[in-house]
Amino acid sequence: MANYYCLMAGLPELKLSDTKPGYSITELREQLQREIGQHDEQLLFFLFLRNDCRNLVQMLKDADSVLEEKGNYTAEQLQELIEEAHGVDLGNSPYPQFMLQFVREYEENAQREGYYPEDEILMRYYEHCTQGCGDSLMRRWYQLNFDVTNIMTAMIARRQGWRVADFVKGDGEVQEMIRTSEAKDFSLGLLYDYIPEIMKIVDEDDPVKKERMLDAFKWMWLEEQTFADAFSIEAVFAYLCKLEIQERWARLDVEQGKETFEQIIRDLRSEAEVPEEFLRK
Repeated sequence: MANYYCLMAGLPELKLSDTKPGYSITELREQLQREIGQHDEQLLFFLFLRNDCRNLVQMLKDADSVLEEKGNYTAEQLQELIEEAHGVDLGNSPYPQFMLQFVREYEENAQREGYYPEDEILMRYYEHCTQGCGDSLMRRWYQLNFDVTNIMTAMIARRQGWRVADFVKGDGEVQEMIRTSEAKDFSLGLLYDYIPEIMKIVDEDDPVKKERMLDAFKWMWLEEQTFADAFSIEAVFAYLCKLEIQERWARLDVEQGKETFEQIIRDLRSEAEVPEEFLRK
């Protein structure tokens, strides 16, 4: 893969607590389109595909809705995707199969109680990306998001007394352990050192703080993964992911965005202890 020393050296340092990003994702993407190779561009395609998923759900709910998120596809292309999804043969479509299948099943699923299309397509998106990014940081990032979403959902379902298996998506080691283990941490703590941090996040009652803690956890993970590899396409990808997190909080609430993330990071690192309820059998 190419080395992006000049690009990365010229970008401003990102801090999670900054409320005004010095660079926008749109600006960086335009710059990348001029500098990266075709193979690396394909890898970055997956990152912006998440915005296409959001836009697709929005169009299915309201065909006349205004799409705000920046993705890979225009509104016209997404409309074409929807039309192709109702065709006989999906195999010849240039659009991702998971999106076509999602559209095909949407009308029936939308009638089900407790169906959240945004959550459903997001899980399918993560699974699609883990299969398409090879052995790279990008694949590990999507796998982390896929696994953490499953783990947190399972922990919340168990607390509510719901049947955990009904909320687990996909097939893999993590999903199998969640479905079969009776342990409070689904025995995942033996395999993944981040489980105590996830338990602490799940234990947080304030939904806004919970989201901030989750983003802080992901930010730390990205930094650890690229600490010794600061100029590769993977470092560029990590920068984009962190910039996306930063932009989202700056957009949601500027005043709340001034609340420091550093304390949350310190708490996660120093107090990532398993809550007592998870230790009891």
